[in-house]
Amino acid sequence: MIESEHLFFDLDGTLTDPAPGLTASIEHALDAVGHPDPPEADALRDCIGPPLRDSFARLLDTRDAGRIEAAIDAYRGHYGEVGLYACTLVPGIVGVLEALEARAGTCYVVTSKPSMYADRIVDHFGLRSHFAAVYGPGLDGAGTDKRELIARVLEQRSISPYDAVMIGDRKHDVLGARANGVASIGVLWGYGDLAELRAAGADHLVERPTELIGLLGTSQLS
Repeated sequence: MIESEHLFFDLDGTLTDPAPGLTASIEHALDAVGHPDPPEADALRDCIGPPLRDSFARLLDTRDAGRIEAAIDAYRGHYGEVGLYACTLVPGIVGVLEALEARAGTCYVVTSKPSMYADRIVDHFGLRSHFAAVYGPGLDGAGTDKRELIARVLEQRSISPYDAVMIGDRKHDVLGARANGVASIGVLWGYGDLAELRAAGADHLVERPTELIGLLGTSQLS
């Protein structure tokens, strides 16, 4: 059992399945900048979790900042109107959050998705009461790296790394946690597979949301 009072949850792939809206918005953006070839399904899947600029640089095979920003602008225009709510909650995740709260755990959303979108999704699904705060970068892209995000939460909330755990589905969650001395749990219902999470050095792996209840404790109640 992990004894941790502060639980950092990734959003996309961990709390929600964003694939339909996110991939449609990416395809719209690529078309808008005249990218000739539609990406393979696996290439789109790999965009769920990493910072958006990194994903478009890879999809467009370019380091041209202007081209990448044009794609991001087109993506956001579509995502903010159409793609944002084309997602679903991970089955069973609400019950897990309620159980963890009952153990006196304090939960936060810590996501690479811009906070203005993350806040809207949290409110859309009625999750606000389960989280002390939602942390994400601004639209300018600053602070998208999970290492920076986790460091910001620790500093602003005066949390010891030893009292926190990062829960997410991609290597970025695990690597960000490790860089800050925070424990990590890799979840296998999202968009990172077993090999990715193991290679990143996840401290624990879970296949189903309910496994988090047995794994997570708090210093008061464990």
